[in-house]
Amino acid sequence: MDRVVAPKTSKLKLLGVAAIVAAIAAFAWWLVGVVTGGRSLSVDTQRVIISPVTVGTFEDFIPLRGRLVPRSTIYLDAIEGGRVEQVLVEDGALVEAGQPIAELSNTNLQLEVLSRDAAVTEQLNNMRTIELQLEQNRLNHKRNLVEIDYQIVRLGRSIERQQDLVTKSLVSQSTLDDLQDELTYFENRRAVTLESQATDARLQEAQLAQLKESGESLKASLDFARKNLDDLKVRAPVAGKLSGFNIEIGQSIARGGRLGQIDDPDSFKVNARIDEFYLSRVDLEQVALVDHKNRDYELRIAKIYPQVNNGQFEVDLTFDEEPTGLRRGQTLQLRLTLGDNSEALLIPNGSFYQETGGSWVFVVSPDQSEAVRRSVRLGRRNTDFIEVLDGLEAGERVVTSPYTSYVDMDRLTLN
Repeated sequence: MDRVVAPKTSKLKLLGVAAIVAAIAAFAWWLVGVVTGGRSLSVDTQRVIISPVTVGTFEDFIPLRGRLVPRSTIYLDAIEGGRVEQVLVEDGALVEAGQPIAELSNTNLQLEVLSRDAAVTEQLNNMRTIELQLEQNRLNHKRNLVEIDYQIVRLGRSIERQQDLVTKSLVSQSTLDDLQDELTYFENRRAVTLESQATDARLQEAQLAQLKESGESLKASLDFARKNLDDLKVRAPVAGKLSGFNIEIGQSIARGGRLGQIDDPDSFKVNARIDEFYLSRVDLEQVALVDHKNRDYELRIAKIYPQVNNGQFEVDLTFDEEPTGLRRGQTLQLRLTLGDNSEALLIPNGSFYQETGGSWVFVVSPDQSEAVRRSVRLGRRNTDFIEVLDGLEAGERVVTSPYTSYVDMDRLTLN
């Protein structure tokens, strides 16, 4: 008997139909999003903070938490290394300038001083030997000149007498000539002796000057070595409070090693850390206020450390008038003024800023049934308010609680 055979459906045709259905569903989702204004989320109004946009005075300041540190600190480093022989004061003690606080010993340095002392002694002996030789040469030349001058005088007188005798033919001419030659010899010898004396004196004086210069250098080197030896007796360079001084007898200290520090016990500065967001707005001499015993004291930024660590940089502030009763390490709450107060459109500062970077907010509708995402431009901020530059008007209301759960939403339905 004949029977009806159902036609076979192609797999490709089924895939095509599925693709068309998916495309239609995606289009429908997109169309619904356009009609309803984007992705939406229902939120309980009890879980959000809604704040008004107001007009008011913006106080351009930031709160800081600072720590009191000594205004000046002098570090104690070992000029020469050595073994600790005596510790004369305890850590935390008040010391006077020049007061001995520890004694070190260094055998190598002591031997070096003895060696340089011997070298200086040898150089001084050499100088004295040269001086003695110079004096002896000077005396020898003087003795020779005396003898030569005597011979010249004697021969001159003999020639005068012999000339009269030669005129009377009582003495031969050769005898007179011999005396004249001998006189010429002594005159030439005198000139050579004077030249030799001048040359010897010039050379020996130059050698003596060189030895003296070398001796002075050795003396200076010896004085420096003796000073280093004296520096083994560690003294306080200034008056103050000794801290970090934890050396023990018998301990070996390397050359240049840190022994401790001396802090000014009566004068302080405040060290504070500031968010790197404000780095471009912080400058020297900016004023901060601190409340101490119900009175405001002014401080000024004295130093800015440009290094940023963990998103913060450091500043040092000094008091215009330092209050009494401060203690090292004490924490103070400061208000650092960044600019003048001005009238501005304001919204309360909230956690939403961390999620949006101040580029958008959720604005609540007049009937408070929903909050719509809106682009805005925000400016300065302090602990209480953020300055609104564009995108909002006075009287509007915005969500200022954290946006963590709905940062990707375009609309919030408020229940």
